[in-house]
Amino acid sequence: MKFDASLPPLPLKDVPAVAEAAEALGFAAIWTTETQHNPFLPGALIAEHTRRLNFGTAVAIAFARSPADLAYAAWDLAAASEGRFILGLGTQVKAHITRRFGMPWPDSVVGKLREQIQAVRAFWHAWQHGERLNFRGEYYKLTLMSPFFNPGPIEHPEVPIYIAGVNTGLARLAGEVADGFLVHPFHTPRYLREVLLPAIEKGVAKGGREGRPALQLTAFVVTDEAEEAFVRSQIAFYASTLSYRRVMRLHGWEDAAERLSALAARGKWGDMPALISDDMLHTFATVASPEDLPAALEARYQGLADRLALYTPFVPGQKDDLWRRLIAHFNAPAEETTDDAER
Repeated sequence: MKFDASLPPLPLKDVPAVAEAAEALGFAAIWTTETQHNPFLPGALIAEHTRRLNFGTAVAIAFARSPADLAYAAWDLAAASEGRFILGLGTQVKAHITRRFGMPWPDSVVGKLREQIQAVRAFWHAWQHGERLNFRGEYYKLTLMSPFFNPGPIEHPEVPIYIAGVNTGLARLAGEVADGFLVHPFHTPRYLREVLLPAIEKGVAKGGREGRPALQLTAFVVTDEAEEAFVRSQIAFYASTLSYRRVMRLHGWEDAAERLSALAARGKWGDMPALISDDMLHTFATVASPEDLPAALEARYQGLADRLALYTPFVPGQKDDLWRRLIAHFNAPAEETTDDAER
């Protein structure tokens, strides 16, 4: 497993210092989010102020953008970073797409995202090889690319595309067409083994591919009382969401999920964490001391994840000892460790 960082929501002026600190500590990659800020703009600064650090969007909201918009942004960041950029896409939920972004919600989430990915790659292929753009699908007909609008080939044209999801439809799609799958923090190892990984393998078989896409996983961790209160509140929030109900159902907690949904509908956010039992907490989160956390994470996710990040964003000067411990455990060069060959 490679150990990555999550960029906190920051003004752009603060991004270079965080990126430089993340590279200096030894993170493998840093991921931007689309919450309070555009997810692509920090990438230009990360590319400029680092030399080795990979970076990606986790996630950029796909249905808020056209394939051309996604293709141009990713192409520019891949070129600027000499191939260190990963395009991570998510679908969001209908209310945000229609009421926050003002965009239409598709009849088929999986169908439209598949087509978006194919269309983005069609742009890249046309630019890299000088061939005619000719993509025709249910949602997009893309046939115009005059030289004035063609950015031309780049040195690293194979831009990885990861997609995010919680349920089996998007997991199957990842196996079929994506280079990686961004596992939502609201997961359990059992859910990964019994639900998501089999769905990904079905997608791999459908796509006639060799090997499954990389799994990048964001994990809840609890190392002190303050983190415990925060993680309980986050688990309660996600468990109240109808789209994520299947995770709770697998563990026999559907009744609790329904009560959480009812509280959320009434705006009773403060009452929700009390419904998250210790059993739920330990099932959704890795609970360990800071000293034991690296080994606990490895024991929990070995064989399930290729890349790992914490739900806690990286802020230089905060938890630096913990970050160094985790990076040394997962990202240390082979000659500096005694057990990498066994891992």
